[in-house]
Amino acid sequence: MACTAATVPKFSPTTTLETTRYSFLKPLQNPDRVQLPRTISQFRLLSTKALNYHKLKAGSTVYVDSNEVKRPWKTSDARLVLEDGSIWRAKSFGATGTQVGEVVFNTSLTGYQEILTDPSYAGQFVLMTNPHIGNTGVNPDDEESCQCFLGGLIIRSLSICTSNWRCSQTLGDYLAERNIMGIYDVDTRAITRRLKQDGSLIGVLSTDESRIDDDLLEMTKNWKIVVVFLVMLHMSGQKTNLEWEFNRDQLSTGEHHVVAYDFGIKHNILRRLASYGCKITVVPSTWPASETLKLKPDGVLFSNGPGDPAAVPYAVETVEGIIGKVPVFGICMGHQLIGQALGGKTFKMKFGHHGGNHPVCDLRNGHVDISAQNHNYAVDPTSLPEGAEVTHINLNDNSCAGLTFPKLKLMSLQCHPESSPGPHDSDLAFGEFVELMKANRV
Repeated sequence: MACTAATVPKFSPTTTLETTRYSFLKPLQNPDRVQLPRTISQFRLLSTKALNYHKLKAGSTVYVDSNEVKRPWKTSDARLVLEDGSIWRAKSFGATGTQVGEVVFNTSLTGYQEILTDPSYAGQFVLMTNPHIGNTGVNPDDEESCQCFLGGLIIRSLSICTSNWRCSQTLGDYLAERNIMGIYDVDTRAITRRLKQDGSLIGVLSTDESRIDDDLLEMTKNWKIVVVFLVMLHMSGQKTNLEWEFNRDQLSTGEHHVVAYDFGIKHNILRRLASYGCKITVVPSTWPASETLKLKPDGVLFSNGPGDPAAVPYAVETVEGIIGKVPVFGICMGHQLIGQALGGKTFKMKFGHHGGNHPVCDLRNGHVDISAQNHNYAVDPTSLPEGAEVTHINLNDNSCAGLTFPKLKLMSLQCHPESSPGPHDSDLAFGEFVELMKANRV
């Protein structure tokens, strides 16, 4: 049943709520509703004040002009300052403060929680090219490590609600608890084009309005991504200061014993090895090759990890001490370490490969896999010694995506065969590693 509107002063183009603040409205026949003329909508953006309707305990009705009403939308309260001098205003979520990192873009459509907990992103700000993020929330089952390692998350649109039966927390609350900064309502498309044109850039995220832009820009000039402390602190010191067993319930059924070096290993690598019937012992990145050989493994896996393999020469020495003695499998950073241990060189790519939709061609049979990748460095195939064979190439830029050296019983992939997130096309690589271990037993 329609109610009768209250009497309100007529509005003109020069009239705002400010000029009518002392005009009182007459009570409505329906005391639960206030109906204002449609023309008032054009004045809502002119003032943050509004006419509030209140019922008093005595039953009388008054209308008051409140100065306490806030805007129903969040305003820009954060900045992303890039080393090229560009400044991007945005809105914050998660933690607040000021943080510096290397900005990279990721083309995955899903799997932001796995990306957040991938140790290979340590020291980086990840920009998601998919515009809508946060709609599935987060849950404890999708984490790829014990914590969030990236420095910040940059997205276009933050979902205002979550819709997933496994969701236990919103993305914003999850990041805030882990002291990870996030920004949204920023032009991620324009930033991505800038990164593709100029390469990965150092950036500063800040919600501190007291810091001027020039100060933040200076921070980008004086910061370099350091990987040595990342590997030593996050991997060796916290989780794998001693060797430990993965999948303890299946130790008695493990047909092949694999020692996995933890340079920043993802949980799903261990899950996939276990699914192929492997007993797994995880050791820290500084574990000596001699100690590994004492365990008499059937094979050794060198995992993914953050940054430049040249920053961890001790790891290259470890690989040199193991290859040729037992079958070896390298993934991502492990692939690069194997390349250096063979005498090859690695180089930093312009903007790297980050995402779950990279086409990789297996040169041995011509098959093309859609792969998950996350790396800023690559192996130079022209620097590899005789006997080393390039087995895979990335079809986007023809960079080296896989190696084998039959005489030394080793294989490696630049992509992530365990996916998580991403397609499962390359999962068969774990089966190849198992076959390599079987052949070595004969």
